[in-house]
Amino acid sequence: MLQLSPLNDFHQSQGAKMIDFGGWQMPVQYRGITEEHLHTREKMSVFDVSHMGRLRVMGSDAEALLQWCCTRDLTGTEVRQAKYTHICREDGGILDDVIVALDDGSWQVVCNASNREKIVAWLLKHAEGRDVTLVDETLKTAMLAVQGPMAIAFVDSIVPIEISTLKRYRFLTGGFMGMNYAVYRTGYTGEDGVEVVVPKGGIGFILPMLFGSNLKADGDCRPAGLAARDTLRLEAGMPLYGHELHEDVDPLSAGQGWCVHLDKKDFCGADAMRSLRDAGLKRKLVGLELEGRRIAREGYKVVSGGREVGEITSGTWSPTFEKSIAMGYVETSLSEVGTALTVDLGRKEAVGKVVKLPFYKRST
Repeated sequence: MLQLSPLNDFHQSQGAKMIDFGGWQMPVQYRGITEEHLHTREKMSVFDVSHMGRLRVMGSDAEALLQWCCTRDLTGTEVRQAKYTHICREDGGILDDVIVALDDGSWQVVCNASNREKIVAWLLKHAEGRDVTLVDETLKTAMLAVQGPMAIAFVDSIVPIEISTLKRYRFLTGGFMGMNYAVYRTGYTGEDGVEVVVPKGGIGFILPMLFGSNLKADGDCRPAGLAARDTLRLEAGMPLYGHELHEDVDPLSAGQGWCVHLDKKDFCGADAMRSLRDAGLKRKLVGLELEGRRIAREGYKVVSGGREVGEITSGTWSPTFEKSIAMGYVETSLSEVGTALTVDLGRKEAVGKVVKLPFYKRST
């Protein structure tokens, strides 16, 4: 049986098209992908991300556990600071990409919905013999992402804590009518914004604050679905687990070496990644811009000189730039910006070139 988000009734009332996503029934779109995408870029949108795993790790050995399981050095993490990192197998394969945050007396881990049970099991495995308690808070809470150029000022106007001065990858906590909540200045769209975590029962207070008492949701603040979230993150060059990231790829090949601290600490998978680094990467994740309107779908082959040299991981028609864009893995020797490549679309081919990621970067 699919898990239902605390916002499920709201999605249904707004006529959202619902799909199975990571074991949850979630909205893929409301009014249309392009409209929701552009509204996010121009104003702001609210995304239901309650399906993402929210774990709390406590105990005297909690930091030591996360230092071993995460690729990023967590030394010196300040209270109410969050960091993006990977959790990897011994061979360097990516189990998940997560956000790790330090709260008062505990650590929080936000993971992908489809990987929640796997990550819980992995952390518990490596917690054996340590003073660690892990609590899965996913089903007790709701999580919303408010994203877009108007998002910060809007949220600042409706919550009793100041958001505008909050730095990126920091969070604040507060209380409202007996309800505790946390506001993180993070997101997955390429826009500025926040992600808000509240108790499951607090949705009845939050939705009228966002959309008005009648929940009409036709003003500057509108709901957006997973499809627009995907096109937004692709324009922003952000990898998605199950596409760019998975257990058969390592963080270095995925262009995520900035969150892998091989020279600062040992962690699970570090030895394998040091060997990969020293031997030289065989493939790299690149951005591709294609001629014409055809979309390069996941799994399509990338070709050079009549030879298969890579594979597409994600592709779409960019609503912002009105062109076909994609990400994929190609042989390292063909990963330089400007390299001409072809994508095999089946009956046809699309001519393209390697471009610098991200495709989209907000101006401020």
